[in-house]
Amino acid sequence: MTVDGDKLGLLGGLLEKAKAAGADSCDAMFIEGVSLSHAQRLGKPENIQRSEGSDLGLRVFVGKRQAIVSSSDSSPEALDEMTARAVAMAQKAPEDPYCGLADPSQLATEFPDLDTRDAAEPTQAALRDLAKRAEDAARAVPGVTNSDGAEAGWSSHVVTFAASNGFAQTYANSRHSLGVSVLAGEGAKMETDYDYDTAIYGEDLRQPEDIGRTAGERAVKRLNPRKAATAQVPVVYDPRVSGGVVSHLSMAINGSAITRGASFLKDKLGERIFPEAVTIIDDPRRIRGLRSKPFDGEGVATKRRNIVENGVLRTWILDLGSARQLAMETTGHASRGVSSPPSPAATNLHLEPGALSPKKLMADIESGLYVTELIGFGISAVTGDYSRGAGGFWIENGELAYPVSELTVAGNLNQMFANLSAADDLEFRYGVNAPTLRIDGLMVAGS
Repeated sequence: MTVDGDKLGLLGGLLEKAKAAGADSCDAMFIEGVSLSHAQRLGKPENIQRSEGSDLGLRVFVGKRQAIVSSSDSSPEALDEMTARAVAMAQKAPEDPYCGLADPSQLATEFPDLDTRDAAEPTQAALRDLAKRAEDAARAVPGVTNSDGAEAGWSSHVVTFAASNGFAQTYANSRHSLGVSVLAGEGAKMETDYDYDTAIYGEDLRQPEDIGRTAGERAVKRLNPRKAATAQVPVVYDPRVSGGVVSHLSMAINGSAITRGASFLKDKLGERIFPEAVTIIDDPRRIRGLRSKPFDGEGVATKRRNIVENGVLRTWILDLGSARQLAMETTGHASRGVSSPPSPAATNLHLEPGALSPKKLMADIESGLYVTELIGFGISAVTGDYSRGAGGFWIENGELAYPVSELTVAGNLNQMFANLSAADDLEFRYGVNAPTLRIDGLMVAGS
């Protein structure tokens, strides 16, 4: 990992100022970034942007009180003002018995190269070409009649973090993206769909023609949807949306929810909550992972963890504060920006693939729903009750029979987790990934 001496020097000086101003301990973060994007619709440019910026944040502790001040100005005068304001705020803040820096023994000491930054910055012409090729391919699909547009983008960020406990390191990441959305049909019978891809390296993006063609074909397949009758049936989640089921787990085992008792899983640590075949992994050190990082927002080492192993819930997702409140050890999941304290968050989360192909996974379904779209967020973190708008295709005798829309899928996440099975088609395309998932016994409300 490349260490940015200038930025570390800046943060080191800021920490010294804070200690001199009366802070017992402190940490600081500097984030600088640049982004480019090109959006077009019907072959004409709609939005071309380039932005650059940097932000600096200082967190100070006076006893068990903390305060945070952020600024985009790193001049000596601004740093003096930051430190004075932060210490004054901390002196008046309420006490938090669980706040504080990591013990030196908890700090990361090894910083592997996770290959999270593509050093090549694309030109606006290159982004324009990607967007054009994707939209042209989508519009060329028979049945596509209009376009919501295509957008290609790139961004790069460098994160530098230092603390008075001796930690001082930096890491960088980049992101390439390409997406397109089109419409099929005419008048009141139009349907829309999309496709997109995101990757650390531009070379890892799918071809724009493939993204465009898939978006167009998906929109055409949704034409003339029907309304399904209300029934309790198996529901199959396409990989585009199956990661949402894993995200609901992540929400429920977040240390912030556990410490407040606001989770339907608060008493389930060490218990089987999924079938034995299910394993869910968080891997912040996956090479070229979209959320990979060598240390967390408190300087603690990150590591690959089995969140669920053979169906058993093995760990919460914790930062230092939630871990202290639960009398546990942090799991290295602290996430933060320059203007807020750390909070727990998962990184590259995925559900391991099963043994059956998607076709075999739903071969015995006489009547059911294949979901490609979810709408709204009707999830109760406290009870696990689940209700979301959905669209997709009706399954008859193991095959996708016809498109359906304006449905509601409802159940409870406890039962959903217990009745889940996975196909073998896992791909790492998002921050949270899962293969095709089947969940039996859900209520589908239609006409």
